[in-house]
Amino acid sequence: MAEKVLGVVGGSGLYAIDGLEDAAWRTVEGPWGKPSDQILEGRIGDTKVCFLPRHGRGHVESPTTINYRANIDALKRCGVTDIISLSAVGSLREDLPPGTFVIVDQFIDRTFAREKSFFGKGMVAHVPLSHPVSSWIGNIAQAGMEQIGIPHHRGGTYVVMEGPQFSTLAESELYRSWGASVIGMTNMPEAKLAREAEIRYATVAMVTDFDCWHPDHDTVDVALVVKTLHDNADKARALTKFMVENINSWGTEPTCGTDTILDAALITQPDARDPAMVAKLDAVAGRVLGG
Repeated sequence: MAEKVLGVVGGSGLYAIDGLEDAAWRTVEGPWGKPSDQILEGRIGDTKVCFLPRHGRGHVESPTTINYRANIDALKRCGVTDIISLSAVGSLREDLPPGTFVIVDQFIDRTFAREKSFFGKGMVAHVPLSHPVSSWIGNIAQAGMEQIGIPHHRGGTYVVMEGPQFSTLAESELYRSWGASVIGMTNMPEAKLAREAEIRYATVAMVTDFDCWHPDHDTVDVALVVKTLHDNADKARALTKFMVENINSWGTEPTCGTDTILDAALITQPDARDPAMVAKLDAVAGRVLGG
């Protein structure tokens, strides 16, 4: 089994990883523009980890202005095989209070102002997304939370809204009626792009508030959110360390097909492919395009 490189995409409140050896911030350039920040590369034991603060250090990117394509492309160029996404979210369920970590298994994408694919005119591809996360990465995350003592829940649907404003009450109640578990602003198109780049992906959604549907919390209190963010960040760093320490020794990985997903996804015939598009896809799809 090939050695895995864990990519960690840190959300609000998580801007560094503890315990990295030989850590250094690396500038990664690619054809999709500038990533949110440099990538912090290092090792924990024998495992390489690449950390990218999704909003940039200091939180300078809004959910809409994040260059998701550049972020995933940069992680791919660093050799990342698996991504754990750590994201602050609001809860849509009474049994998922602030401080709970949710290992998400589905998404509803409500974003509308973002580039959502590496592919397009001149090089078309359609990747399957029925099961958008890696249950194997989720298993490691769950084991880590059990060992560390983090309140958590396995499974749930994450509604991804455009933002940056929080929900109206009507929107919050609508998403609850759909049976969704949490709501946030960042995991789409991130998960879609990771799939296109043949990188396994999983989300740990860290609950900071009850959105605005809860009768005892009918508005999102930013001060409370920030406090919970800091509490969650300490737990997230401990979880990340556990995952890096264990990802290369965690039993037999089930065959999920993500690392070869493009074999049956490319639809543009070779003689019709735009050479400029093919060149831009050198990291993301080089395995199948000969890059």
